[in-house]
Amino acid sequence: MMLSLMFIGTLTAFSQTKADAILGEWLSAKKDSRFLIYKQGNKYFGKVVWGTEVDKGIVAKDTKNPDPKLRNRDLLGLVLLKDFEFDMDDTWENGTIYDPREGKTYSCKMTLKNANQLDVRGFMGISLFGRSEIWTRYK
Repeated sequence: MMLSLMFIGTLTAFSQTKADAILGEWLSAKKDSRFLIYKQGNKYFGKVVWGTEVDKGIVAKDTKNPDPKLRNRDLLGLVLLKDFEFDMDDTWENGTIYDPREGKTYSCKMTLKNANQLDVRGFMGISLFGRSEIWTRYK
């Protein structure tokens, strides 16, 4: 009984460590923005923490947002990744990604390819019909 409890505790700790492997800063495929992936409760989120416009002294706005009231909000600090849940196979699912270039929100899943590469796939309906890009861990 005690051995079983220790095994379950170790398995839970290992699973949690694996789930949190996505935490930290990631550089977009185009290398024009950086995202901080963080955890709230048991879900994972990501917000913009840097963009090339910032280096030029420009504060980019959410100009393509379908809601006219939101078009003047800053992209810097904006939460684009929402409500991801960890699945046991290095995948975070059931979340959404907002694309400010199009002003659209898509279903999304993220898969950790290795410690420094994250496959981010946005899609509509099923993941077969979507687009992926590889983000790299920012150091």
